[in-house]
Amino acid sequence: MVNFDRTPMDRLVDGLIYFSLGLFALMTLFPLYYVFVVSITPYTEVVRHGGFVIFPSQWTWSAYEEILSSQRIPRALGVTVLVTTVGTLMNLVFTMLVAYPLSKKFVPGRNGFLIAIVFTMLFSGGIIPTYLIVRAVGLYDSFWALIIPSLVSTFYMLIMKTYFENLPSELEDAAKVDGCGDVSTLFRLVLPLSAPIVATLGLFYGVGHWNSFFPAIMYLSDRNWHPIQVVLRNMIQSPNVSQELMSTDIASLTQLPPETVKMATVVLAIIPIILIYPFLQKYFVKGMLIGSVKG
Repeated sequence: MVNFDRTPMDRLVDGLIYFSLGLFALMTLFPLYYVFVVSITPYTEVVRHGGFVIFPSQWTWSAYEEILSSQRIPRALGVTVLVTTVGTLMNLVFTMLVAYPLSKKFVPGRNGFLIAIVFTMLFSGGIIPTYLIVRAVGLYDSFWALIIPSLVSTFYMLIMKTYFENLPSELEDAAKVDGCGDVSTLFRLVLPLSAPIVATLGLFYGVGHWNSFFPAIMYLSDRNWHPIQVVLRNMIQSPNVSQELMSTDIASLTQLPPETVKMATVVLAIIPIILIYPFLQKYFVKGMLIGSVKG
């Protein structure tokens, strides 16, 4: 018989584990808390505390009012939302269209295609050749330059391919007996069964688009198409925050400390990801484990 009585040593070990996890959680959440606190702290209190404030005695939303009334932040957020939405949808569709046929062993030339695709993951073309191709095909200074060059991730495609291989082949055989073709089988049968891996890779693709700034710097010269991460990067590097934001009320903006404005922009940039993540978290473990191990 198994003895479920817990010894004092067991309780001590559990206490140490919970304490370590709690301490790690505090260390993880403190930077987010500090960024938010600085974004709502008045200028006088920031100066009084030497720029480091943990528990402000008063707060103000002036920084958020100013950046939302500026010309750049709302537009940059709109561009980022558009790129993330359209880019993630196209990423998932094309990744699925590549992974599904490669998951079938009877497809002619399958091994050759897999070798060629994996080769691109190990040896990339490089920044300069990619830039030259983007210019040559007419994507430079275009919205599509932020999406098409990274349309399919080889790593994510291999995970989705492995997931498809683990699905029961009898279901697809039954669908074909009922008259479904390959495309109909993919979208009407395989796709609903693949919700965990689609949600997982969709979040990975979406976070990648939301945090991306290098493609915009490389391929876009029009500042009006810069996403929020590029604007935030320029604010951090620029000594003149008001000029970077192109605020309609420069006089009021200059009364705010630059760090407060920067922190408020950071908060606006991370809120959407924080709000979306809890709804997709349940798919993470199931999707990644099933898609990563061939059973």
